[in-house]
Amino acid sequence: MPKVYFKKLLEVACFSVESCIKAQESGADRIEFCANYSLGGITPNHEEILRANELLNIPLHIIIRPRGGNFIYTTKEISVMKNDILFCKANGINGVVFGVLNSENEIDETICKELIELSIPMSITFHRAIDECKNIEDAFINLIKLGFTRVLTSGGRKSALDGINEIKNCQMKFGDDIIIIPGGGIRSSNVESIISETNCWEYHSAAIVDDTDLVNEFEIIRLKEKIHIC
Repeated sequence: MPKVYFKKLLEVACFSVESCIKAQESGADRIEFCANYSLGGITPNHEEILRANELLNIPLHIIIRPRGGNFIYTTKEISVMKNDILFCKANGINGVVFGVLNSENEIDETICKELIELSIPMSITFHRAIDECKNIEDAFINLIKLGFTRVLTSGGRKSALDGINEIKNCQMKFGDDIIIIPGGGIRSSNVESIISETNCWEYHSAAIVDDTDLVNEFEIIRLKEKIHIC
């Protein structure tokens, strides 16, 4: 069944509680909370998750990623992910974000199914691990079958702008069955092009414009303005 949208949304990736608060105050619609920007985002410690959840009144999604690097995890790492998911669920977190691949760089359906079952009723997003898959369309089909709510993707390329044609194609084919969030290098300088080409409804940005790992409030404001105009 096609999803009904009332407005386009901006999800902001935040790497500290300070950034979470700044993003909320600047108009972000949802926070993806991570730690360690240099590693591309890993699970924050439980104390920080609780603090962010207490201070935010917009949806908070937590990345469930035990380490940087690839998305092929050991049994011990999967156990850590499961414990983090259960912690989030027990503490009323809105959603979790994860992705697990097998040794063939395909969706690990068995592990993902186990993690989804633990995550319900939270919102469940598959992150940019999909961009490592050999065949992104096959990956989308698997994610829809598994029951993911959303998928964050740069279209299998380094950035959403580079992968704009693949994102557009996937939105046309799969956008009625899963929410596709373009992400990867999205800023106010390019978001209009990405919106006009892909016709997606949710967009993801770290909104970082300098050498720090803090969001920039003015960048979020500009992103929101352009997202709502388009």
